[in-house]
Amino acid sequence: MKVEELNVEEVMGSVGSILSGQDKKRGVLIHAFQKIQEEYSYLPGDVLKELAKKLSLPLAEIYSVASFYKQFHFSPRGRKVVRVCTGTACHVRGAAKVLSALEKEFSIKDGETTADLAMTLETVGCVGCCGLAPVATVNEDVVGDIGKKKLHDLINSIKEE
Repeated sequence: MKVEELNVEEVMGSVGSILSGQDKKRGVLIHAFQKIQEEYSYLPGDVLKELAKKLSLPLAEIYSVASFYKQFHFSPRGRKVVRVCTGTACHVRGAAKVLSALEKEFSIKDGETTADLAMTLETVGCVGCCGLAPVATVNEDVVGDIGKKKLHDLINSIKEE
Protein backbone atom coordinates (compact mmCIF):
# COMPACT_ATOMS: atom_id res chain seq x y z
CA MET A 1 0.00 0.00 0.00
CA LYS A 2 1.26 3.43 -0.87
CA VAL A 3 0.81 5.64 2.17
CA GLU A 4 -0.31 8.54 0.01
CA GLU A 5 -3.22 6.38 -1.22
CA LEU A 6 -4.61 6.00 2.32
CA ASN A 7 -8.06 7.61 2.52
CA VAL A 8 -9.02 8.04 6.17
CA GLU A 9 -12.67 8.87 5.42
CA GLU A 10 -13.09 5.82 3.21
CA VAL A 11 -11.54 3.44 5.74
CA MET A 12 -13.58 4.82 8.65
CA GLY A 13 -16.89 4.74 6.76
CA SER A 14 -20.01 5.80 8.69
CA VAL A 15 -18.24 5.40 12.05
CA GLY A 16 -16.05 8.34 11.06
CA SER A 17 -18.95 10.75 11.39
CA ILE A 18 -18.91 10.44 15.20
CA LEU A 19 -15.14 10.67 15.64
CA SER A 20 -12.86 13.68 15.82
CA GLY A 21 -10.18 14.17 13.17
CA GLN A 22 -7.40 12.78 15.39
CA ASP A 23 -9.52 9.80 16.45
CA LYS A 24 -10.23 9.01 12.80
CA LYS A 25 -6.51 9.06 12.06
CA ARG A 26 -5.78 6.76 14.99
CA GLY A 27 -8.68 4.53 13.92
CA VAL A 28 -7.07 3.69 10.58
CA LEU A 29 -3.71 2.63 12.01
CA ILE A 30 -4.40 -1.11 12.23
CA HIS A 31 -5.85 -1.14 8.72
CA ALA A 32 -2.80 0.77 7.43
CA PHE A 33 -0.39 -1.57 9.24
CA GLN A 34 -2.13 -4.61 7.75
CA LYS A 35 -1.93 -3.20 4.23
CA ILE A 36 1.70 -2.15 4.62
CA GLN A 37 2.71 -5.51 6.05
CA GLU A 38 0.78 -7.30 3.30
CA GLU A 39 2.92 -5.49 0.73
CA TYR A 40 6.34 -5.60 2.42
CA SER A 41 5.90 -8.59 4.79
CA TYR A 42 6.91 -6.25 7.64
CA LEU A 43 6.56 -2.59 8.66
CA PRO A 44 9.56 -0.70 7.21
CA GLY A 45 10.66 2.33 9.24
CA ASP A 46 10.63 4.73 6.29
CA VAL A 47 7.04 3.75 5.44
CA LEU A 48 5.98 4.26 9.07
CA LYS A 49 7.56 7.73 8.95
CA GLU A 50 5.50 8.52 5.83
CA LEU A 51 2.39 7.23 7.60
CA ALA A 52 3.09 9.44 10.63
CA LYS A 53 3.39 12.48 8.35
CA LYS A 54 0.28 11.59 6.35
CA LEU A 55 -1.80 11.21 9.52
CA SER A 56 -0.10 14.04 11.44
CA LEU A 57 0.56 11.67 14.33
CA PRO A 58 3.81 11.39 16.29
CA LEU A 59 6.06 8.59 15.05
CA ALA A 60 6.29 7.35 18.65
CA GLU A 61 2.53 6.84 18.67
CA ILE A 62 2.71 4.87 15.40
CA TYR A 63 5.38 2.57 16.87
CA SER A 64 3.52 2.32 20.16
CA VAL A 65 0.39 0.99 18.49
CA ALA A 66 2.24 -1.32 16.07
CA SER A 67 4.44 -2.82 18.79
CA PHE A 68 1.41 -3.61 20.95
CA TYR A 69 0.26 -6.27 18.48
CA LYS A 70 2.30 -9.44 18.00
CA GLN A 71 1.09 -9.76 14.41
CA PHE A 72 3.14 -6.75 13.24
CA HIS A 73 6.85 -7.06 12.56
CA PHE A 74 9.59 -4.44 12.21
CA SER A 75 12.15 -6.53 10.34
CA PRO A 76 11.90 -8.56 7.13
CA ARG A 77 10.30 -11.99 7.45
CA GLY A 78 11.16 -15.19 5.67
CA ARG A 79 9.20 -16.44 2.68
CA LYS A 80 8.35 -19.44 4.84
CA VAL A 81 7.29 -18.81 8.42
CA VAL A 82 7.74 -21.98 10.47
CA ARG A 83 5.95 -22.07 13.80
CA VAL A 84 6.70 -24.89 16.21
CA CYS A 85 3.99 -25.56 18.75
CA THR A 86 5.29 -25.65 22.32
CA GLY A 87 1.94 -26.29 24.01
CA THR A 88 1.68 -29.02 26.62
CA ALA A 89 0.84 -31.92 24.29
CA CYS A 90 3.54 -30.93 21.79
CA HIS A 91 6.07 -30.31 24.57
CA VAL A 92 5.46 -33.75 26.06
CA ARG A 93 5.75 -35.40 22.64
CA GLY A 94 9.04 -33.79 21.57
CA ALA A 95 8.52 -30.22 20.35
CA ALA A 96 11.86 -29.19 21.88
CA LYS A 97 13.67 -31.71 19.66
CA VAL A 98 11.86 -30.38 16.58
CA LEU A 99 12.74 -26.81 17.46
CA SER A 100 16.34 -27.70 18.25
CA ALA A 101 16.77 -29.56 14.95
CA LEU A 102 15.37 -26.61 12.98
CA GLU A 103 17.56 -24.13 14.86
CA LYS A 104 20.64 -26.25 14.22
CA GLU A 105 19.84 -26.95 10.55
CA PHE A 106 19.17 -23.32 9.64
CA SER A 107 21.58 -21.69 12.15
CA ILE A 108 18.91 -19.45 13.68
CA LYS A 109 17.06 -19.25 16.98
CA ASP A 110 13.38 -18.80 17.83
CA GLY A 111 12.23 -15.44 16.51
CA GLU A 112 14.98 -15.11 13.93
CA THR A 113 15.02 -15.12 10.13
CA THR A 114 17.65 -16.68 7.90
CA ALA A 115 20.00 -14.23 6.16
CA ASP A 116 18.60 -15.19 2.75
CA LEU A 117 15.02 -14.51 3.99
CA ALA A 118 14.04 -18.08 3.17
CA MET A 119 12.61 -18.82 6.63
CA THR A 120 11.50 -17.25 9.88
CA LEU A 121 11.36 -19.58 12.90
CA GLU A 122 8.88 -18.97 15.72
CA THR A 123 7.33 -20.84 18.61
CA VAL A 124 3.62 -20.67 19.43
CA GLY A 125 1.69 -21.70 22.52
CA CYS A 126 -0.80 -23.90 20.69
CA VAL A 127 -1.78 -24.67 17.13
CA GLY A 128 -4.95 -26.48 18.16
CA CYS A 129 -3.96 -29.89 16.82
CA CYS A 130 -3.01 -31.58 20.08
CA GLY A 131 -3.93 -35.03 18.76
CA LEU A 132 -1.20 -34.64 16.11
CA ALA A 133 1.55 -33.57 18.53
CA PRO A 134 4.25 -32.53 18.01
CA VAL A 135 3.03 -30.02 15.42
CA ALA A 136 4.57 -27.28 13.32
CA THR A 137 3.13 -25.03 10.64
CA VAL A 138 4.86 -23.85 7.49
CA ASN A 139 3.01 -20.71 6.49
CA GLU A 140 -0.57 -22.04 6.63
CA ASP A 141 0.20 -25.76 6.24
CA VAL A 142 0.06 -27.95 9.35
CA VAL A 143 2.61 -30.74 9.79
CA GLY A 144 1.71 -33.11 12.61
CA ASP A 145 3.08 -36.19 14.32
CA ILE A 146 6.64 -35.08 13.59
CA GLY A 147 9.07 -37.93 14.06
CA LYS A 148 12.54 -38.35 12.52
CA LYS A 149 11.24 -39.01 8.99
CA LYS A 150 8.73 -36.17 9.01
CA LEU A 151 11.33 -33.83 10.50
CA HIS A 152 13.72 -34.70 7.66
CA ASP A 153 10.94 -34.13 5.11
CA LEU A 154 9.96 -30.86 6.83
CA ILE A 155 13.53 -29.56 6.65
CA ASN A 156 13.76 -30.48 2.97
CA SER A 157 10.43 -28.81 2.19
CA ILE A 158 11.58 -25.62 3.90
CA LYS A 159 14.77 -25.60 1.82
CA GLU A 160 12.76 -25.93 -1.41
CA GLU A 161 11.57 -22.70 -2.99
